[in-house]
Amino acid sequence: MGENPFARKRAVLLAYKEQRVRGRKYAHVGLKLRRLMDPGSVTELWQDLETQDPLQFPGYREKLEDNQQRTGARDALMCVKGTIDSNPVVCCELSASFLMGSMGSVVGEKIARAAEEADQDKCPLIIISASGGARMQEGMYALFQMEKTAASIRRFQRHGGLFISILTDPTMGGVSASFASLGDLILAEPDALIGFAGPRVIAQTIHQKLPKGFQKAQFQLEHGFADRIAEPEKMREEVLQLLRFHVKGEKTLLRKDLPDDECIQQAPDLPDMVKNHGQGEGHRGQLSAYERVRLVRSEDRPKITDYIDALFTDFTELCGDRCGTEDPAILCGLAFFGSQPVTVIGHRKGKNLRDSLRFNFGMPGPGGYRKALRLMREAEKFGRPVITFIDTPGAYPGKEAEENGISSAIAENLAAMAELRVPILSIVTGEGSSGGALGIGAGDRILMLENAVYSVLSPEGFASILWKDSKRAAEASEIMQMTAPELLDHGLIDGIIEEPEGGIQKEPGFCYRRMKEAIETFLSDLYGADADELTERRYQKYRSFEGALRPVCKAAGGPVLKPEESFNATLQKQESDI
Repeated sequence: MGENPFARKRAVLLAYKEQRVRGRKYAHVGLKLRRLMDPGSVTELWQDLETQDPLQFPGYREKLEDNQQRTGARDALMCVKGTIDSNPVVCCELSASFLMGSMGSVVGEKIARAAEEADQDKCPLIIISASGGARMQEGMYALFQMEKTAASIRRFQRHGGLFISILTDPTMGGVSASFASLGDLILAEPDALIGFAGPRVIAQTIHQKLPKGFQKAQFQLEHGFADRIAEPEKMREEVLQLLRFHVKGEKTLLRKDLPDDECIQQAPDLPDMVKNHGQGEGHRGQLSAYERVRLVRSEDRPKITDYIDALFTDFTELCGDRCGTEDPAILCGLAFFGSQPVTVIGHRKGKNLRDSLRFNFGMPGPGGYRKALRLMREAEKFGRPVITFIDTPGAYPGKEAEENGISSAIAENLAAMAELRVPILSIVTGEGSSGGALGIGAGDRILMLENAVYSVLSPEGFASILWKDSKRAAEASEIMQMTAPELLDHGLIDGIIEEPEGGIQKEPGFCYRRMKEAIETFLSDLYGADADELTERRYQKYRSFEGALRPVCKAAGGPVLKPEESFNATLQKQESDI
């Protein structure tokens, strides 16, 4: 029988089809990387590195050769030097087109070299990951690449380097559990599968059906393991914006001017911010302490997003505590004040019932404070001032908060803020209650809006504890001396930002102008200050924070300054109740 002409034709067509498939796969190797980089700026690094097949694993050499032929690459990782909008970077892409992006000895070696190259050049490192995990064919050689890459990344970061990790579909196993999860900033593509064990393995192990969206990018964002989600076509824009916040010494990267609202420009005879102690009494006006409490709790009072829109530009929210929580009750991000990059942190309340429930009425849990601490540490590393906005009835007093260490989280923040080597400005815009407020409020300078209140706890809580009657909150407000003028008179805050009659909600631009001036003064006074002197001054500020009660203690046998008689009677009543 002669050769079947149809079989031959079919074989030729299949060969052409395979070539086209190979061509398409080759086009995807390094494609995401090339989208990020400036055209013509790329120089590939270490492209000739090739595994030595350390275990002589059966069939591994043939599989490598097949993948090399299909992709035109020696292994799964491409590393380059180049620029993004003229900013020098080292950039790598781990491609699932080559053996599912698995990490073997070559991938691990290139990651380590890339971190060292970026460290030497003092430029950011960007790694785009798509991987099934460690490469099985290289056994323990592959497993130890996890430690090798994690160690090299951490050394680079400790030397002050910026590492941006971009997670694409999929990022799993030994890659997810090593360098890919160590980014100073972590971006993820929508719907990317991200995790350690695959969903099929998990389902088979626990014999349960996994929820929809489990281990997807949004799942990771909601659980605090990613900063942002960005569409692939917008990834360059996202990365470029983050780079602008981290270019040290650069003052001209801002693309937009600070917004100047018309009402700010035309506000006549704006009063100056009170800066000196002992000048607060004249600003109290006719409002009682509890009237101020009610005023700052009104829904129409500006929230942190309003202050951000009015005072800063290019705000970029960053999410997650990296420990399993994204708490929306605290908003964190990077922004420009003029041309100065700053880190902005604040309590977030809602403007309606739905948002208030979503933001837990501005009461953070442990994850919120840990997120704030993570962003403070990031600000310290890159030399950015921290500006915090305080408006909370207190930390969330729930069972879950206690189980997850709310006390520990606040304590860690207080200790860290004492030693943070960048300036911290804290502005109380509404109500500041208890350690939930102080947990992001231990600044070098503490300012309050004129009608804001700051206290050891809410008036209702105070009345409930002392008198077992929360209805006496108005009475408690007077005793607590919680208003801005009173706290200024005691020397417990550093200044008051005046509000128009009826509060900031009546004429927001009036206050935004004053707040802008206050921030400018703060940055002018403290930005660039010697870090050792800065932290020492902050330590001494809180070391002797006794206000009008100074001194609160004497040497043995010496007199002790007594509190006011009415307050002393209240304390005696509390003791008798106990």
